[in-house]
Amino acid sequence: MKTWLPIGLGVLLVLVGGLWALQGLGYVGGSFMSGAREWTWIGLAAFAAGVVLVVSVLLRRRR
Repeated sequence: MKTWLPIGLGVLLVLVGGLWALQGLGYVGGSFMSGAREWTWIGLAAFAAGVVLVVSVLLRRRR
């Protein structure tokens, strides 16, 4: 499998997860997710999954 695909997916998860977390905290408005605490946790989970995916691919690539 190409390494750019999981890295791209991981970066996308980091960006989207960060946005969802900020919306859940109320820093970004204009959405039904704004101010809803559950989106903070969903966003943080997506962010963490993206970081784990990118780091694991980069570590595997080093070997």
